Amino acid sequence: MSSWEGKTRGGTTGYRIFLFLLNSFGIKSAYFLLYFVATYFVLFTRKATKPMYFYFNNVLGFGIFKSIRYLFINNITFGKVIIDKVVLMAGIKNKFTFDFEGEEHLNFLADNEGGLIISAHIGNWEIAGHLLNRINTKVHIVMLEAEHKRIKAMLDSAMKHKKLNIIPIRDDMSHLFSIKDALAAKEIVAIHGDRFLEGSKFITSNFLGKPANFPTGPFYLALKYNKPVVFVTAMKESNTHYHFSSTSPKLYVNSRNLEKRESMLKKIITDYTSIMEKALIRHPEQWFNYYYFWN
Repeated sequence: MSSWEGKTRGGTTGYRIFLFLLNSFGIKSAYFLLYFVATYFVLFTRKATKPMYFYFNNVLGFGIFKSIRYLFINNITFGKVIIDKVVLMAGIKNKFTFDFEGEEHLNFLADNEGGLIISAHIGNWEIAGHLLNRINTKVHIVMLEAEHKRIKAMLDSAMKHKKLNIIPIRDDMSHLFSIKDALAAKEIVAIHGDRFLEGSKFITSNFLGKPANFPTGPFYLALKYNKPVVFVTAMKESNTHYHFSSTSPKLYVNSRNLEKRESMLKKIITDYTSIMEKALIRHPEQWFNYYYFWN
């Protein structure tokens, strides 16, 4: 069964190297280094390369040579996304520009009952923090505690002056109370809907034409707390430009009947995957789940 092992790709050393280059020589030097880093990852990290090749070749139907070419493009793009994140979080001077499509939908959540933002590990979700900081309410970002502690600490430090709060997912389930409190306060909770750990509940749904497992937790929150949901993407359009997109808020009706509840969960996930599919069709290189995602 396809599930995430609980650790984000990359590590503290890579972040430190890029941060040093960014502070010393600027973004272009860090981008240049990526061509060497990407070559290393493609050639020597088979555990990540093989699932990504499967994505390009078997899921998207790319030919052998096109799939190999996209392995390099994917790794370079992933590196650029990390660099861009560090640049923005650290306040380094940059020339980034942004399109915000659907910002009014997030403002609607903020001005009314709050709600859920559900995204995926595609594009650059962290870049959307610039938009989320403009919303007139507190936004709580749910993050797996298993992600590298020092990287999370860097993000915590960078976001402490913004209207953003990190809710770490813990084994003792205390994060559920934090999520409940945030939604009860009519604030916004942002969470990914594409990863789950072994043993977690999931629902199988078609994604890009093949069956894949999705965690029920993020989507069940919308039913349990009767809160509207928006699905968002933040895609890298060029070296200096991002496009942020949000769907309009939608309220999904819960039911005490188990079959009806399962049906509604499948409906939410189908709506979610439809939005993520559209983003990946435009930018297939910005899929950043480096494990066998499909069954």
